[in-house]
Amino acid sequence: MHEARFWEPAPAGKVRCGLCRFRCLIAQGQRGVCGVRENREGVLYTLVYGKSVAEAVDPIEKKPLYHFHPGSRTFSIATVGCNFRCLHCQNHEISQWPHSGKPLLGHDLPPAQIVSEALARGCRSIAYTYTEPTIFFEYAYDTAVLAHQAGLANVFVSNGYITTEALEAIAPYLDAANIDLKGFSERFYQEVAGATLGGVLESLREFHRLGIWLEVTTLIIPGHNDAPSELREMARFIASELGCDTPWHITAFHPTYRMLDRPPTPAASLRLARRIGLEAGLRYVYLGNLAAGEGEDTPCPDCGKTVISRRGVWLQGMALDNGRCGYCGAAIAGVGLTGVSPG
Repeated sequence: MHEARFWEPAPAGKVRCGLCRFRCLIAQGQRGVCGVRENREGVLYTLVYGKSVAEAVDPIEKKPLYHFHPGSRTFSIATVGCNFRCLHCQNHEISQWPHSGKPLLGHDLPPAQIVSEALARGCRSIAYTYTEPTIFFEYAYDTAVLAHQAGLANVFVSNGYITTEALEAIAPYLDAANIDLKGFSERFYQEVAGATLGGVLESLREFHRLGIWLEVTTLIIPGHNDAPSELREMARFIASELGCDTPWHITAFHPTYRMLDRPPTPAASLRLARRIGLEAGLRYVYLGNLAAGEGEDTPCPDCGKTVISRRGVWLQGMALDNGRCGYCGAAIAGVGLTGVSPG
């Protein structure tokens, strides 16, 4: 048990959590919507500090981050818990575990050991992923500070519901993030994720303002968020508010968890979304979960030649020269874009 950050006392022994945008008012003996922050005698505690439930070495492209040290490896960690209730959650076994009524899962893995293991396994970064990193903020923060001291970068894979004050605290140590922009209507967010679109959009603006390298992912769910008008609004938001160099990952849905009534996403829907993104001015729009592997390469926005080629989450080759196209010299947006120039 570890005292939480970002909370204040409230009347009648309650506490107000200020970590995510739900800003839960938590009564004595109760937990917030995340299920892992508990009020004990007027003090808010995190119940998952140092308690990893999953760790693995992944290619950074799996996050997905395509413009952040491409081809590098990242040491991924997670705890149980999430502040969303997504009906289609692929990791629901661990994200929703705190609501099962069973003791919280996790084994001891202190921050210093995470950094040591990441270095020993040749990783360039540490990714806080699989569940929602915001809800294990204290654990992630302490690890991120040590990681920077050791020369490692830090990455959040997040639903984008962190408060401004919490994000500002970790921003000096947070190098990149992939944020799920799950849809572009309040109805979708309320019915499918149990959150608000407005809160996510505000967080995205804050990530951008703080200079954290940002990539956005949208899972296209038939009949839920695939209307062309909604996709156009989404693409315009990314282009105008986050910048045309922000990579947009459009991925295919497969029925899972509590959303078994929807079919897999047709390839044509993904191609349409990609076309909409490019028409909105986005320079880097990618497709994911397609069997054919299309839409994974990075073309130079000036000459159109492929500067980074991929197959699934695996890098196949790069034609870059210090962040520039190896063919025409145009700048390619991103961090750590080094590779072999074709000469």
